[in-house]
Amino acid sequence: MSKEKKRFILKRFTPYMGKKKVLLPLSLVLSGISAALNILPFVLVWYITRDILAAPQSIDVSNVGFYASLAFASAAGGIIIYFCALLSSHLAAFRVEVGMQKVGMEKILSMPLGFFDQHSSGKIRKIVNDGAGTTHSFLAHQLPDMAGSVVSPIILIVLIFTVDWRMGIASLIPIILGFITMRFMMSSKGKNFQKMYYDSLEEMSSESVEYIRGIPVVKTFGQTIFSFKRFYDSIIKYKEMVYAYTLLWRKPMSFYSVIMQSAAFFLIPMAIFLIGRGENLSLALADFIFYILISPIFTMLLMKSMYFQQNVMIAGQAIDRLDGLLDYPGMGCTDNTKKIKKHSIEFRDVVFSYEGSGKRAIDKISFKLNEGETIALVGASGGGKTTIARLAARFWDADEGEVLVGGINVRDISKKELMNNISFIFQNTKLFKGSLRENIVFGKENAEEEEINKAIDFSQSREIIESLPDGIDTVIGSKGTYLSGGEQQRIALARAIVKNAPIVLLDEATAFADPENEHLIQKALKELSRGKTTLMIAHRLTSVQNVDRILVIESGKIAEEGTHRELLDKGGIYKTMWDEYQKSVAWKIVTKNIVNKGGQYA
Repeated sequence: MSKEKKRFILKRFTPYMGKKKVLLPLSLVLSGISAALNILPFVLVWYITRDILAAPQSIDVSNVGFYASLAFASAAGGIIIYFCALLSSHLAAFRVEVGMQKVGMEKILSMPLGFFDQHSSGKIRKIVNDGAGTTHSFLAHQLPDMAGSVVSPIILIVLIFTVDWRMGIASLIPIILGFITMRFMMSSKGKNFQKMYYDSLEEMSSESVEYIRGIPVVKTFGQTIFSFKRFYDSIIKYKEMVYAYTLLWRKPMSFYSVIMQSAAFFLIPMAIFLIGRGENLSLALADFIFYILISPIFTMLLMKSMYFQQNVMIAGQAIDRLDGLLDYPGMGCTDNTKKIKKHSIEFRDVVFSYEGSGKRAIDKISFKLNEGETIALVGASGGGKTTIARLAARFWDADEGEVLVGGINVRDISKKELMNNISFIFQNTKLFKGSLRENIVFGKENAEEEEINKAIDFSQSREIIESLPDGIDTVIGSKGTYLSGGEQQRIALARAIVKNAPIVLLDEATAFADPENEHLIQKALKELSRGKTTLMIAHRLTSVQNVDRILVIESGKIAEEGTHRELLDKGGIYKTMWDEYQKSVAWKIVTKNIVNKGGQYA
């Protein structure tokens, strides 16, 4: 990554250009030619002015006409060629923008599932879409200025020292001061501010997307103020960053704006000085006019250069963010991938730690879930239960040990093969903005109507569908049609039943359901798990009484193992958990009438 960052900015865009790589250098070449042609009219005007002032009585009109025609032709040619440069740069920009989005999304789709636990959808959208848009703007509009910013100064410097080196030095004084000021503004401090600015903008965008998506839940639970705090904090952070960034540029930019308009302040004294020293008045005036004409060009070029450098920095940071996102460690498969023929799950001395954490989330865990069995993972939150389930589905790879499905290391199973054999039901159900039918058949698009209806009935979703205006073809997420958490969970169960994968992973599938929905979901889960290899995580211990085995997970290790009855007889951690759970279920609110001193009931 560090080597990639050091490459020339345009080379970093070439992987996204496809077969259109020639457009970028073509735009630069045309821009350079246009820059040279745009300077030529000023030289020709100087020739005309010099001839008129040197000998006004004997001026050669044909020469003046020739110079004027040539000036017009070069100006027109510069405009036409610059248009062609812009055309090439815009075509290149569109190609790069599409390429970045296409390559970015292709890589994101191939990411391990753990990637999406660590990157919110708002952040991904911001980096990919906005990054592609930023680079488009840079390539389309600033790229043609790049060649001009190099070619034009070289030609102008040659000219100003050729015409009269003394006036040339005078005209360069404000340019040099402006360049120094520009370099100061483009210092490492300015670059760091720029990066911090875009980081805070990215954070604010991500928080806004997540906040807006969660508004129904926020309002339901009356947490508007608390949930808004993170979004509000990101806005304040962005405001402070903009304010600090503006203050950093305030004085330098004011000085730069003044000094770049002060060429005459230096040229007039120099012209007077030269005439006083006996220089030819006509030639001195012609030279003075020439320098007055080209000084604004220097100002314009330096301003373009400054904006170009700033946009190079912005585009570089945009592609850095995309590269940083896509540099997430992938999990490839061996060359000889294997087919799953059996459907057991086995952990052999598995060790796993989350990135940046010095603590093991899973510590030397070993167990085997035989085909057709159901194992429940119980224990305190943060003990490692969800990590175990996600390692089985290869959200991440184990640091040590092996995770096997059907006796095959998951590293030797292709992603498609593994996903075809596993169904997930997690706490946070994800339904897409589309019809219920599209959501239900998402895991098996060629599902027959009989399969769909069977899944609807088994998942206890029939009443949901019949209550909607368009039934199974109702589009959720629009026109005020939304489902509750429990209803979404039942639709997700219908999707899993249609998929009919032989391995089922259940992570707190009833965590956010109300009592009525919980009962219905439990019935659906029982149907979903029938005859399947099932690994379930549960906090409600009543749901694990009849499973084949229970693993009590504590601090990333298996603390106890056995059936419900065996674990109760042991009198260990599970027995304590069961007793506490039974007490919580038996809780009742008791109202007492208390008589105060005044004889009144309180």
